[in-house]
Amino acid sequence: MFNAILWFCVGLLCLVKGGDWFVDGAVGIARRFRLPDLLIGATVVSVGTTLPEVMISAASALGGHGEIAYGNAIGSIICNAALVAAVTIAVRPGKADAAALRLPVGFFFAAALFYAAVAYGSGRFDRWVGLVLLGLFAAYMAAQVAAARRAPAPAPGPEDAPTAAPGGSLAVELLRLALSAALIALGANLMVDNGVLIAAALGVPESVITLTVVALGTSLPELVTAITSLVKGHGALSLGNVIGANLFNLVLVNGVSVALAPFGLPAGAVLAGHNASLVLDLPVAFLVMALLVVPPLCKGRLYRWQGVALLGIYAAYCAVQFSL
Repeated sequence: MFNAILWFCVGLLCLVKGGDWFVDGAVGIARRFRLPDLLIGATVVSVGTTLPEVMISAASALGGHGEIAYGNAIGSIICNAALVAAVTIAVRPGKADAAALRLPVGFFFAAALFYAAVAYGSGRFDRWVGLVLLGLFAAYMAAQVAAARRAPAPAPGPEDAPTAAPGGSLAVELLRLALSAALIALGANLMVDNGVLIAAALGVPESVITLTVVALGTSLPELVTAITSLVKGHGALSLGNVIGANLFNLVLVNGVSVALAPFGLPAGAVLAGHNASLVLDLPVAFLVMALLVVPPLCKGRLYRWQGVALLGIYAAYCAVQFSL
């Protein structure tokens, strides 16, 4: 138990430092190519902070534990929107670029409709489903690159002069980004592995561990990145990271897991006589994402009441999970 707590703390330190380096590297690249923070957050940062989910879910699926891969991805979507984004919005609400949000939000809900149709229609995710999800991931990345190329470049300012380029050479910035992503992944794995051991020692059921402890552990990179972005004054990077990470949880994390080892919906928990995944997990995941993105899409800004409401939903969701 003591060793598990010790390694859990080591993982936390890795996450904090990795998140700090990752934000610095991402912002440096965004400024170098004159790209908006939200675009970098929805692509580069999201891929990096989703690495823990990809690795853990793929290993779980290959090991015959598809319910862990499923619970990790869906639980992380809920945690990212209702905890990570909620904290960011509650602390510092503000304007949001509705135009930059449309592409990742559109892809997310297109993938969500497909995923829900499979879940409610057959209750099983076969290999072709994983290939379709990976195809959506490739299409999204291609669409983001195309959109960035079409966007008019902002007029260069004094800070864009070659002598003022932040972070040194591009190779150094990319290397720092890669090393920080690896440090984030290492920290997340240490926290998840030892967090599960601590939770099991306290008698927490495995189904609850999957959707709460594991999901929270693999969402810690997003949380650390969000907090670090706030401290450094890059709130748009945090919002783009959360939306991009949730899209990647659907199309990349689930896509890799299902393509490697198809699995069915978890059959352990039952709520109101039905599979809890169908009446609780999936509806809550789509609800919190809608609550997160509809106001900025319609009004172009985020509101503190959104953060409070999302935090309330997350608290209620965890309470129900622990009561099953």
